[in-house]
Amino acid sequence: MSAASETDLLASVPDGLFIGGSWGPSSSGKTLDVIDPATGLVIKTIADATPEDGMRALDAAVEVAAEWAAIAPRVRGEILRGAFDLLQQRRDDAALLMTLEMGKPLAEAQGEVTYGGEFLRWFAEEAVRISGRYGSNPEGTGQMVVSQRPVGPCYLITPWNFPLAMATRKIAPALAAGCTVVVKPAALTPLTTLFIARLLEEAGLPAGVVNVLTTTNSGGVSDPILADPRLRKLSFTGSTPVGRNLMKQAADNVLRTSMELGGNAPFVVFGDADLDKAVDGAMLAKFRNIGQACTAANRFIVHSSVASEFARRIAERVGAFTIGRGTEPGVGIGPLINDKAVDKADELVQEAVSRGATLVAGGHRIEGAGSFYEPTVVSGVPLGAEILREEIFGPVVSIVEFDEEDEAVRLANDTEYGLVSYVFTENLARGQRMIEKLETGMMGLNVGVISNAAAPFGGVKQSGLGREGGSEGIHEYLSTKYTLIPNS
Repeated sequence: MSAASETDLLASVPDGLFIGGSWGPSSSGKTLDVIDPATGLVIKTIADATPEDGMRALDAAVEVAAEWAAIAPRVRGEILRGAFDLLQQRRDDAALLMTLEMGKPLAEAQGEVTYGGEFLRWFAEEAVRISGRYGSNPEGTGQMVVSQRPVGPCYLITPWNFPLAMATRKIAPALAAGCTVVVKPAALTPLTTLFIARLLEEAGLPAGVVNVLTTTNSGGVSDPILADPRLRKLSFTGSTPVGRNLMKQAADNVLRTSMELGGNAPFVVFGDADLDKAVDGAMLAKFRNIGQACTAANRFIVHSSVASEFARRIAERVGAFTIGRGTEPGVGIGPLINDKAVDKADELVQEAVSRGATLVAGGHRIEGAGSFYEPTVVSGVPLGAEILREEIFGPVVSIVEFDEEDEAVRLANDTEYGLVSYVFTENLARGQRMIEKLETGMMGLNVGVISNAAAPFGGVKQSGLGREGGSEGIHEYLSTKYTLIPNS
């Protein structure tokens, strides 16, 4: 299906809050502007929720929680499958909407529709596979029944960088488990979540099961929701500092929490790697989503015997990128989300160069309308440079060299984060050693993209806790109940 025109598409997206099955304005009448980062222009003005709106949304979720939990798993699954089908019918619209509000090229936005849609389909299938167990206790005096129940009303906070996939990755397992939700998308990219809510509504989702709050007052809206004892679950994707604060708040009511936080992914290339595979993998691991992904390769740890050739090939590929608005044909690099992101990328690059790193390609902001930064390659990055410590969240490849395997492991693990790692080697034994030694929740071996709805997504250390996706994902929204039935 071809996408609607930009004007028609934006006009079709709701501009209100979605609370209790109804679309409406903020209680204060306040609004927020959504900006196209490629032009700096306002593309739509929508409701800006207040704390009072947040409590209305929680009230709606609580009111229908028991009713939704009692709905047959097959019915819950069919609603999710219906939303998946509707998304496929309108995939061009969904992709264009993401490009307009977030900036990613249309081809990548189409990829996110495929990836994000799979969470609707996967958890539609998982809804009917929630299981328990039954059996005699060891003493033989009774029967043990272990069952799974919905955890209760959930608060889901999603980021701006993957506005469709991050919404479906949280909403779908919650609904499949029988939970009601309040969703707060990022103020920078709220339109896609409103689009998804409308699809769920069209798929037959009962009123109040999903509620959506768009707001610029994130803390003010979130604080009373998190303090309310009726809330039972918090799921957050975003920065580690914000995640820490949310966990502190969640502790007061002992909320179940899922935290998908920051990353600082190492991309390790050994001397025996197939460089064609490694370069292809690097382009995907770094430049997908313009480098604005928690899974993006952040530190390229490359064996000294191949480091120069690896940098040359990457620079050659980077030089072939077309930069521009994501709606334009052939564009491979769109804008960063805002000027602040451009400033951060540039500061990290300039700091590395000031320490002695070599600028191989790019390294400058692009003047004019929009928030653009050149795709960049920096080699010979010295240890201690900020670019090796901080998550870049931009199209920047930073290369540091190593000589011995143990040195590569030490460099890769030298971070507070532990979300994902990438390793390229043709030595199977070495690959298996890396699986054991690298301190990350996920790993790609000779591959640059690993995310899949059927796989558990999540990290260790300061990268968070809990898992999204896979059979593990639905259990984040279930609580275990044990019952003993005596034999006599």
